[in-house]
Amino acid sequence: MIIKINVNSEIKVNNLEDLHKLKTIMEVNNLKVNKSQIARELGVDARTVGKYLNGYIKPTTRNRKSLIDNFRPIIESLLSEDSIQVFYYKRVLWQYLKDNYGLECAQSSFRRYISNNPKFNDYFKCKKKGYISNNSVMRYETGKGHQAQLDWKENINFVLSNGEIISINVFVLILSYSRFRVYRLSLEKTQDILFSFLNESFETFGGVPKEILTDNMKTVMTEPRTAYNNGKVNNKFQQFADDYRFKVRPCIAGRPNTKAKVEAPMKLLDEIRAYNGTLDFDELHELISKLNNRINSACHTSTGKIPVLHLQKEKDFLLELPTEQIRNRYNIITTSVKVNRQSMISYKSNQYSVPPEYIGKKLKLQVYDNQLHLYYSTKLVTIHEIKNQKLNYHDNHYLQISSLTFKNSKNEMNEIAKNNLKMIGEIYGN
Repeated sequence: MIIKINVNSEIKVNNLEDLHKLKTIMEVNNLKVNKSQIARELGVDARTVGKYLNGYIKPTTRNRKSLIDNFRPIIESLLSEDSIQVFYYKRVLWQYLKDNYGLECAQSSFRRYISNNPKFNDYFKCKKKGYISNNSVMRYETGKGHQAQLDWKENINFVLSNGEIISINVFVLILSYSRFRVYRLSLEKTQDILFSFLNESFETFGGVPKEILTDNMKTVMTEPRTAYNNGKVNNKFQQFADDYRFKVRPCIAGRPNTKAKVEAPMKLLDEIRAYNGTLDFDELHELISKLNNRINSACHTSTGKIPVLHLQKEKDFLLELPTEQIRNRYNIITTSVKVNRQSMISYKSNQYSVPPEYIGKKLKLQVYDNQLHLYYSTKLVTIHEIKNQKLNYHDNHYLQISSLTFKNSKNEMNEIAKNNLKMIGEIYGN
């Protein structure tokens, strides 16, 4: 745009910043310009033109250091190849830094910071799993108290703070209406453990949903449900369902989207891997409980409601819990037992052997599947079938115990142990 000042001079104006050139000439010659015309030509408001004519200079943007930069060394350490901690999602890293290092920023700001750092962003690209399906899935909702969805997160390898690697399983049951859920941690995934978990969940809910949607796990189904077969619920699980008066509704095999309400929350459990190498087993239990409480107390992204508050509206529509006598049949209780000098523990007036290295130590005892399960911390020490017999030895335990008393050769000890066990069986058997 060319602005003529008089017949002999003109000033070229390409943008707002050029308008300051007119200021001195206008003051000396007592001139006025058509602000509206300039505004139309530059595509701005006439008041903006006036501001720049009066000498306004737009401040240059100052490159401020991000507050997240203070955490950069920590982020580099956590995402390094040497770290045993694993972060599948930027959200998980943000939550970990927030919980453990006092990071205070919005999740969106943190995600943008990571995305703008090629090295950090590449880390998460490499961690992406699976693919996004293009298949359209019909959304459906259920009424209050009608349905809960059941699932396991199985065989998660976790490194304890002492370097021990354990394989854990996390159970989840979520009420479809309120989205209130219960997470539980276990080292095994037998049917009796499943019953105990379900019973705990129902007691937490304050009632029983009318149906449970599940996949075709072996602890539930004898025959899987397919597009051509209704499948078959195994007798023991059906008896459990009858005792609690809920209907078992298995999904069609290979269609996880059917129970999407429980599949999506399981992704949150990837946060567990962020704590690899930092927790002992008891602290891992506490972490699962902390995650559970945080999720139930946060606004749900789909419903826009807080599950723990929404549960109060659903409770009155749940079926009543069965009697305490029925519920006690399905509870797995963990007790502490001490190994005596004979390397035995007592259960219901009968004694069961353990390796002699545990003499004087306290073990955790759980009874399920008609067996005693004895643990030292997270280590499964031994399993015994429950018998109506005073003394119960495993052969290898008895041999180890005898070797502490007698100094015979290995072959002699094997023979002595074999004969003694035979006599013990005859004397203390039924």
